[in-house]
This record gives sequence, structure tokens and C-alpha cells, in this order.
Amino acid sequence: MATCDVCGNHYDKTFRLIQGEKSGTFDSFECAIHAFAPTCGHCGCRILGHGVESGQGIFCCAHCAQASGVEGLADRAQ
Repeated sequence: MATCDVCGNHYDKTFRLIQGEKSGTFDSFECAIHAFAPTCGHCGCRILGHGVESGQGIFCCAHCAQASGVEGLADRAQ
């Protein structure tokens, strides 16, 4: 049995996640999210979807980007 890198649980159904040079062993997607998902530069929530990016960082939505002073980003096309 392998051990989850985040919670330390010994589990027979762990999985490995690899992103570039970074990798980890996890017992759940929840733990993988805590280890890999970026956080919003404004509110700090984990970004599980595409988010929005600017030269100032990544944000969960255009509202958070605008609250951080980023202009010109939108959550949907008009």
C-alpha cells in the first residue's frame, strides 16, 4: 500500500499525478487538488477550472481579477 502525500493515509488505491517536473501520490482527488490546484490571487480559493490569467497572476474569475486591479478580463464572451 502506498501513502498519500497530503493526508498520510495508507491506501491500496492510491494514484500518482504528474505535471511537468512535479509529481505526487494521493488517495483522493481532494488531496490531489490541495497539492496541485493553483489558488486565486484575490480570494485564495482553489481553482478547479480554467480560471482567468493575466500578467499579475491567476484568478478564479474575472470579478476577483478586477478586484485585484486587472482590467480587460471577462468570464464570458459577449
